[in-house]
Order: sequence, then structure tokens, then C-alpha cells
Amino acid sequence: MRGVVFFSQWASFMTTYHPTKKINLAPDSVLFIYYLEGTLPRSYPINHDQYLGNWEEDGFSFLFFLQPAPVEIQQLVDDQPQLKLLDQYEMTYRDWQGGDLEPLQIGRFLFSPPWVTQTDSTELIPITLDSGVVFGNGTHPTTATCLEAMEIACHGGKVQTMLDLGTGTGVLALAAAKIGVKRIAAVDFNYLACRTANTNVVLNTMQDSIVVVNGRAEQLLAKPTDLLVANIHYDVMKDLVQTKGFLEQKWFVLSGLLNSETEKILTSLSDQPVHILKKWNSSGVWNTLLGITEGDRS
Repeated sequence: MRGVVFFSQWASFMTTYHPTKKINLAPDSVLFIYYLEGTLPRSYPINHDQYLGNWEEDGFSFLFFLQPAPVEIQQLVDDQPQLKLLDQYEMTYRDWQGGDLEPLQIGRFLFSPPWVTQTDSTELIPITLDSGVVFGNGTHPTTATCLEAMEIACHGGKVQTMLDLGTGTGVLALAAAKIGVKRIAAVDFNYLACRTANTNVVLNTMQDSIVVVNGRAEQLLAKPTDLLVANIHYDVMKDLVQTKGFLEQKWFVLSGLLNSETEKILTSLSDQPVHILKKWNSSGVWNTLLGITEGDRS
């Protein structure tokens, strides 16, 4: 019953991710990327067998294909006058993801792409991670610090519910489920990120533990959970930490912050009923904060 209640509280924000033709990517797969000014309606059909998806950000769109698609792109621009083709690129999937795509061990976690067969291990926690064309294959420095902070918060098994803001590929939500968090809402405003995260939930058979929600972080923080993990832009985080909903979360992990941004967040939190327990700095640039609200001293 608890699981039904937890998942139902996100129902008004949830999007159904309809099955699409699965296209398997390999490190040497060649991507054809079309960069456009403007965004296209989500319902607009892209009729191409090798279409991978559309990444939208700050009023621009990146459409990904495994074959050239000049006819489809021209048709799109003709049909949608708000769009303008700015450039197009051709690169390998390895290059798009920034290099090595081999299994990655972070602490006790072993993240492997779908083309690698996982081997049984009593020491490592295996997670299959299909990044698709979304950034978030575990190599960013904040992934490791977020995982370490989450393990501290989850030690003892008291964290049963979690809100993962800016889930991306779902990497942190997947790890949380593996270490015993029972109910997780993985949230991202980007539809392609949510679709990718949902694919990973299914790949790891975690549908009973993780619900993927397409929505804005500021709309979803009012739901109380045992653990908030927010690896998001400072422009969003600076407002979140000042909301009443932020104080409804017991533990919190705040990440994705540059040095100057971290100082601003710490200043903002200084007059809040919270306690910062630990701070990580990676590569002298990226910061992660672990804390609890005043209502949770355990």
C-alpha cells in the first residue's frame, strides 16, 4: 500500500513512455546530429527508421540519427516556421559521450553499457546503464560524490523514499534502488532524459522501485521524502533551497555546483534550520553537499 500511495502522488506529473523501436548503439556507431534554433512539438512525427531522439535545451534542439536525414530535416523546417537549421555534425557515439565507454567502477558500483555482459560479483553492485544520446554515463565527477553522499545517508536502512531531481539517465536513482531505497521519483524536465532513464529502469527491472517523472524540479519539491538528491543547475537550486518543500525533505544531497555557486548556496542555507554534514570538492571545481533538516537528527 505504501508503494501505491508514493507512486500515486506523482500521477499528475507523470508521462507515459510509449515503446519505440529499440536502436542499439555501439562505441563506433556514427551519429548524424542536426542543430536547430527553436523547439518542435513533441507530437511531431519524425519518420525515419534511424531516428534516435531530440535533445532540447534553452530554446535549441539537437536531433540525432544513425543515418543522414536531410529530407526529413528539410521537411521539418518547412512545416515548423519557428525552427531554423543552424549546423549539422557527424561523429562517433564514443566521441559524443566524451571518450571511453567501457564499464566504470565507482566505489561499490559497476556501471556497464548494454553491450557488455555483467559478471557475477559478491563485492560489486552491477548496474546496466544505456546512456543513449543523453549525457550522464557516470564519468562526471559529481556522480562519484553524489553516490558517496547517498551511501552515507542510506546507511542503516532508514531512507525508504527518495526524490532525484535532474535524473538524466537515471544513474543515481538506479544506484539508490540497488542499495535498498524502496520508492524513488526520478525527475527531469527534459523529455529525452526521462525516456532514457525509463529505458534504464526497465533494463535493470526496477519498475517497482522507480517512477520516472517528466516535470520541473520546482513543481515537485513539495512532496516529502527521506532523501532529496539534486544534481542540477545553480539557477534552479538557489530558489529550491528557499522553499518550504525543501525543509520537508529529511536528508539532502546538493550537487553540480561550482565553487562560487557553492558559497552562495551555503550562505542561503545559513539562516535555514538545516545542518551541513559534509562537503566534497572534485577537481577543485565541482562541489557536493550532504545535510539534514532540523527535523531529522538520526
